[in-house]
Amino acid sequence: MQKGKIRVLSKTLKRIISIVIIILVLGVIGYGSLNKKSNNNDYINSSVPTLFFHGWGGSYHSEEQMANYAKSHGVTDTIIRADVSSKGKVTLNGKINKNAQNPIVEVNYLDNKNGNYSKDARWMKRVVVLLQKKYNIKKFNVVGHSMGNMTIAYYMLNYGKDKSLPKIIKQVDIAGHYNGILGMNDEPNRMKLASNGKPQKMDSDYKQLLKLREIYPDKQVDILNIYGDKGDGTHSDGSVSNASSKSLKYLVSERAKSYREKKISGPQAQHSKLHENKTVDKLLINFLWKK
Repeated sequence: MQKGKIRVLSKTLKRIISIVIIILVLGVIGYGSLNKKSNNNDYINSSVPTLFFHGWGGSYHSEEQMANYAKSHGVTDTIIRADVSSKGKVTLNGKINKNAQNPIVEVNYLDNKNGNYSKDARWMKRVVVLLQKKYNIKKFNVVGHSMGNMTIAYYMLNYGKDKSLPKIIKQVDIAGHYNGILGMNDEPNRMKLASNGKPQKMDSDYKQLLKLREIYPDKQVDILNIYGDKGDGTHSDGSVSNASSKSLKYLVSERAKSYREKKISGPQAQHSKLHENKTVDKLLINFLWKK
Protein backbone atom coordinates (compact mmCIF):
# COMPACT_ATOMS: atom_id res chain seq x y z
CA MET A 1 0.00 0.00 0.00
CA GLN A 2 2.84 2.33 0.90
CA LYS A 3 4.60 1.59 -2.39
CA GLY A 4 1.41 2.39 -4.32
CA LYS A 5 1.15 5.80 -2.67
CA ILE A 6 4.78 6.52 -3.50
CA ARG A 7 4.16 5.65 -7.17
CA VAL A 8 1.11 7.96 -7.29
CA LEU A 9 3.02 10.79 -5.62
CA SER A 10 5.94 10.27 -8.02
CA LYS A 11 3.66 10.47 -11.07
CA THR A 12 1.93 13.55 -9.68
CA LEU A 13 5.27 15.22 -9.01
CA LYS A 14 6.46 14.48 -12.54
CA ARG A 15 3.27 16.00 -13.98
CA ILE A 16 3.71 19.12 -11.87
CA ILE A 17 7.34 19.48 -12.96
CA SER A 18 6.32 19.01 -16.62
CA ILE A 19 3.61 21.68 -16.30
CA VAL A 20 6.04 24.10 -14.64
CA ILE A 21 8.60 23.54 -17.44
CA ILE A 22 5.95 24.14 -20.11
CA ILE A 23 4.83 27.35 -18.39
CA LEU A 24 8.43 28.58 -18.16
CA VAL A 25 9.11 27.78 -21.83
CA LEU A 26 5.93 29.55 -22.96
CA GLY A 27 6.85 32.50 -20.77
CA VAL A 28 10.30 32.78 -22.36
CA ILE A 29 8.81 32.56 -25.86
CA GLY A 30 6.21 35.14 -24.99
CA TYR A 31 8.81 37.50 -23.54
CA GLY A 32 10.98 37.07 -26.63
CA SER A 33 8.07 37.91 -28.91
CA LEU A 34 7.15 40.90 -26.78
CA ASN A 35 10.75 42.08 -26.73
CA LYS A 36 11.02 41.70 -30.51
CA LYS A 37 7.82 43.68 -30.94
CA SER A 38 9.22 46.33 -28.64
CA ASN A 39 12.39 46.50 -30.75
CA ASN A 40 10.29 46.79 -33.90
CA ASN A 41 8.54 49.80 -32.43
CA ASP A 42 11.92 51.53 -32.18
CA TYR A 43 12.60 51.25 -35.91
CA ILE A 44 10.87 52.23 -39.11
CA ASN A 45 9.04 49.61 -41.17
CA SER A 46 9.98 50.37 -44.74
CA SER A 47 10.17 48.52 -48.06
CA VAL A 48 13.35 50.44 -48.97
CA PRO A 49 16.17 47.87 -49.38
CA THR A 50 19.69 48.35 -48.02
CA LEU A 51 22.54 47.05 -50.18
CA PHE A 52 25.84 45.97 -48.57
CA PHE A 53 29.11 46.06 -50.54
CA HIS A 54 32.20 44.23 -49.29
CA GLY A 55 35.86 45.12 -49.71
CA TRP A 56 38.76 43.80 -51.76
CA GLY A 57 39.18 40.06 -51.29
CA GLY A 58 35.96 39.86 -49.27
CA SER A 59 32.56 38.35 -49.89
CA TYR A 60 29.04 38.45 -48.50
CA HIS A 61 30.49 36.84 -45.37
CA SER A 62 32.00 40.24 -44.58
CA GLU A 63 28.46 41.60 -44.46
CA GLU A 64 26.81 38.81 -42.47
CA GLN A 65 27.65 40.11 -38.99
CA MET A 66 26.06 43.49 -39.69
CA ALA A 67 23.04 42.08 -41.51
CA ASN A 68 22.37 39.39 -38.90
CA TYR A 69 22.72 41.93 -36.09
CA ALA A 70 19.94 43.97 -37.70
CA LYS A 71 17.77 40.87 -38.03
CA SER A 72 18.36 39.71 -34.45
CA HIS A 73 17.29 43.14 -33.17
CA GLY A 74 13.99 43.06 -35.02
CA VAL A 75 15.02 45.65 -37.59
CA THR A 76 14.63 43.44 -40.66
CA ASP A 77 12.90 40.18 -41.47
CA THR A 78 14.50 39.65 -44.88
CA ILE A 79 18.10 39.09 -45.98
CA ILE A 80 18.84 38.00 -49.55
CA ARG A 81 22.06 37.75 -51.56
CA ALA A 82 22.97 39.14 -54.98
CA ASP A 83 25.81 37.16 -56.54
CA VAL A 84 27.70 39.01 -59.26
CA SER A 85 29.78 36.84 -61.61
CA SER A 86 33.17 37.82 -63.00
CA LYS A 87 31.33 38.88 -66.15
CA GLY A 88 28.83 41.00 -64.26
CA LYS A 89 25.84 38.66 -64.37
CA VAL A 90 23.63 39.12 -61.30
CA THR A 91 21.82 36.23 -59.63
CA LEU A 92 19.48 36.82 -56.71
CA ASN A 93 19.39 34.22 -53.95
CA GLY A 94 16.26 34.61 -51.86
CA LYS A 95 13.10 36.64 -52.26
CA ILE A 96 11.83 39.97 -50.98
CA ASN A 97 8.17 39.58 -50.11
CA LYS A 98 5.67 42.38 -50.69
CA ASN A 99 5.45 43.23 -46.98
CA ALA A 100 9.13 42.72 -46.16
CA GLN A 101 10.46 44.96 -43.39
CA ASN A 102 13.65 46.88 -44.18
CA PRO A 103 15.02 44.18 -46.52
CA ILE A 104 18.80 43.73 -46.79
CA VAL A 105 20.68 42.67 -49.93
CA GLU A 106 24.16 41.24 -49.39
CA VAL A 107 25.99 41.97 -52.65
CA ASN A 108 28.60 39.32 -53.36
CA TYR A 109 31.24 40.00 -56.03
CA LEU A 110 32.69 36.66 -57.14
CA ASP A 111 35.59 38.55 -58.74
CA ASN A 112 36.45 40.06 -55.38
CA LYS A 113 39.89 41.38 -56.30
CA ASN A 114 38.90 43.58 -59.18
CA GLY A 115 40.43 47.02 -58.60
CA ASN A 116 38.72 48.65 -61.56
CA TYR A 117 36.31 50.88 -59.66
CA SER A 118 34.33 51.88 -62.76
CA LYS A 119 33.70 48.19 -63.52
CA ASP A 120 32.69 47.60 -59.88
CA ALA A 121 30.27 50.53 -60.22
CA ARG A 122 28.85 49.09 -63.44
CA TRP A 123 28.21 45.80 -61.64
CA MET A 124 26.56 47.70 -58.81
CA LYS A 125 24.27 49.34 -61.36
CA ARG A 126 23.26 45.91 -62.67
CA VAL A 127 22.28 44.83 -59.16
CA VAL A 128 20.23 48.00 -58.70
CA VAL A 129 18.53 47.66 -62.10
CA LEU A 130 17.62 44.02 -61.44
CA LEU A 131 16.06 44.95 -58.09
CA GLN A 132 14.25 47.80 -59.83
CA LYS A 133 12.81 45.47 -62.48
CA LYS A 134 11.94 42.64 -60.09
CA TYR A 135 10.68 44.63 -57.10
CA ASN A 136 10.00 48.09 -58.55
CA ILE A 137 12.23 49.80 -55.99
CA LYS A 138 12.30 53.60 -56.12
CA LYS A 139 14.83 54.20 -53.32
CA PHE A 140 17.60 52.30 -51.57
CA ASN A 141 20.31 52.63 -48.92
CA VAL A 142 23.94 51.56 -49.24
CA VAL A 143 26.59 50.31 -46.83
CA GLY A 144 30.18 49.90 -47.96
CA HIS A 145 33.33 48.55 -46.36
CA SER A 146 36.80 49.39 -47.69
CA MET A 147 36.74 48.99 -51.50
CA GLY A 148 32.97 48.74 -51.33
CA ASN A 149 32.98 52.47 -50.63
CA MET A 150 34.85 53.10 -53.87
CA THR A 151 32.23 51.03 -55.68
CA ILE A 152 29.56 53.31 -54.26
CA ALA A 153 31.55 56.49 -54.95
CA TYR A 154 32.17 55.57 -58.57
CA TYR A 155 28.54 54.51 -58.97
CA MET A 156 27.52 58.00 -57.90
CA LEU A 157 30.21 59.48 -60.14
CA ASN A 158 29.06 57.57 -63.23
CA TYR A 159 25.33 57.12 -62.63
CA GLY A 160 24.31 59.52 -59.86
CA LYS A 161 22.61 61.87 -62.34
CA ASP A 162 20.65 59.11 -64.09
CA LYS A 163 17.06 59.87 -63.09
CA SER A 164 15.81 56.54 -64.43
CA LEU A 165 17.57 54.78 -61.54
CA PRO A 166 16.30 54.49 -57.94
CA LYS A 167 17.61 57.15 -55.56
CA ILE A 168 20.10 56.51 -52.79
CA ILE A 169 18.65 57.85 -49.54
CA LYS A 170 21.19 56.84 -46.89
CA GLN A 171 24.86 55.96 -47.26
CA VAL A 172 27.15 54.38 -44.67
CA ASP A 173 30.87 54.31 -45.43
CA ILE A 174 33.13 52.09 -43.30
CA ALA A 175 36.95 52.25 -43.55
CA GLY A 176 36.92 54.11 -46.86
CA HIS A 177 40.25 54.67 -48.64
CA TYR A 178 39.26 57.64 -50.78
CA ASN A 179 42.74 59.14 -51.00
CA GLY A 180 45.17 56.29 -50.62
CA ILE A 181 46.04 53.08 -48.77
CA LEU A 182 48.90 52.67 -46.30
CA GLY A 183 51.88 50.89 -47.81
CA MET A 184 50.72 51.64 -51.34
CA ASN A 185 50.22 55.36 -51.90
CA ASP A 186 49.99 56.65 -48.34
CA GLU A 187 52.06 56.58 -45.15
CA PRO A 188 51.06 56.99 -41.48
CA ASN A 189 50.58 60.62 -40.41
CA ARG A 190 51.65 61.96 -43.81
CA MET A 191 48.33 63.17 -45.17
CA LYS A 192 47.09 66.57 -44.04
CA LEU A 193 43.52 67.78 -44.40
CA ALA A 194 42.01 71.24 -44.34
CA SER A 195 39.03 71.85 -42.05
CA ASN A 196 36.66 71.12 -44.95
CA GLY A 197 38.33 67.75 -45.54
CA LYS A 198 40.37 68.80 -48.56
CA PRO A 199 43.68 66.88 -48.68
CA GLN A 200 46.90 68.73 -49.46
CA LYS A 201 47.92 65.95 -51.85
CA MET A 202 45.49 63.90 -53.94
CA ASP A 203 46.03 60.53 -55.62
CA SER A 204 44.70 59.77 -59.11
CA ASP A 205 41.48 58.12 -57.90
CA TYR A 206 40.67 61.04 -55.62
CA LYS A 207 41.21 63.49 -58.46
CA GLN A 208 38.59 61.62 -60.50
CA LEU A 209 36.19 61.71 -57.55
CA LEU A 210 36.46 65.51 -57.35
CA LYS A 211 33.64 65.63 -59.90
CA LEU A 212 31.33 64.48 -57.09
CA ARG A 213 31.55 68.01 -55.70
CA GLU A 214 29.42 69.09 -58.65
CA ILE A 215 27.28 66.08 -59.53
CA TYR A 216 26.58 64.33 -56.21
CA PRO A 217 22.77 64.45 -55.68
CA ASP A 218 21.97 67.72 -53.96
CA LYS A 219 20.36 67.45 -50.50
CA GLN A 220 19.23 63.88 -51.19
CA VAL A 221 21.54 61.56 -49.22
CA ASP A 222 22.25 61.31 -45.48
CA ILE A 223 25.84 60.09 -45.01
CA LEU A 224 27.56 58.41 -42.06
CA ASN A 225 31.33 58.02 -42.44
CA ILE A 226 32.83 55.49 -39.97
CA TYR A 227 36.59 55.07 -39.61
CA GLY A 228 38.86 53.20 -37.21
CA ASP A 229 41.82 54.28 -35.07
CA LYS A 230 43.74 51.40 -33.50
CA GLY A 231 45.41 53.78 -31.06
CA ASP A 232 48.96 52.81 -32.04
CA GLY A 233 50.03 56.30 -33.05
CA THR A 234 49.48 55.81 -36.79
CA HIS A 235 46.02 57.42 -36.70
CA SER A 236 44.75 54.60 -38.88
CA ASP A 237 42.90 51.30 -38.83
CA GLY A 238 46.13 49.60 -39.83
CA SER A 239 45.37 49.72 -43.56
CA VAL A 240 43.80 53.13 -44.13
CA SER A 241 44.75 56.42 -42.51
CA ASN A 242 41.99 58.38 -40.81
CA ALA A 243 42.84 61.27 -43.14
CA SER A 244 42.15 59.13 -46.21
CA SER A 245 38.77 58.09 -44.81
CA LYS A 246 37.88 61.62 -43.73
CA SER A 247 38.77 63.07 -47.13
CA LEU A 248 35.26 61.97 -48.20
CA LYS A 249 33.99 65.11 -46.50
CA TYR A 250 35.44 67.43 -49.14
CA LEU A 251 33.85 65.38 -51.93
CA VAL A 252 30.26 65.25 -50.69
CA SER A 253 29.47 67.21 -47.54
CA GLU A 254 28.35 70.42 -49.26
CA ARG A 255 25.81 68.54 -51.38
CA ALA A 256 24.75 65.83 -48.91
CA LYS A 257 21.47 66.17 -47.04
CA SER A 258 23.54 65.52 -43.92
CA TYR A 259 27.09 64.40 -43.28
CA ARG A 260 28.58 63.05 -40.06
CA GLU A 261 31.72 61.19 -39.05
CA LYS A 262 32.29 58.63 -36.30
CA LYS A 263 35.66 57.36 -35.09
CA ILE A 264 35.89 53.84 -33.64
CA SER A 265 38.88 53.40 -31.31
CA GLY A 266 40.89 50.46 -29.97
CA PRO A 267 42.02 47.03 -31.23
CA GLN A 268 38.56 46.23 -32.61
CA ALA A 269 38.87 49.27 -34.85
CA GLN A 270 41.33 47.39 -37.07
CA HIS A 271 40.39 47.58 -40.77
CA SER A 272 38.92 44.09 -41.21
CA LYS A 273 37.44 43.99 -37.71
CA LEU A 274 35.26 47.04 -38.26
CA HIS A 275 32.59 45.00 -40.05
CA GLU A 276 32.54 42.63 -37.05
CA ASN A 277 32.35 45.44 -34.48
CA LYS A 278 29.20 45.66 -32.31
CA THR A 279 29.58 49.42 -31.92
CA VAL A 280 29.48 49.70 -35.71
CA ASP A 281 26.41 47.44 -35.77
CA LYS A 282 24.58 49.75 -33.37
CA LEU A 283 25.57 52.84 -35.34
CA LEU A 284 24.29 51.20 -38.51
CA ILE A 285 20.84 50.22 -37.32
CA ASN A 286 20.28 53.54 -35.56
CA PHE A 287 21.39 55.60 -38.55
CA LEU A 288 19.55 53.58 -41.16
CA TRP A 289 16.35 52.60 -39.39
CA LYS A 290 15.84 54.33 -36.02
CA LYS A 291 12.59 56.28 -35.78
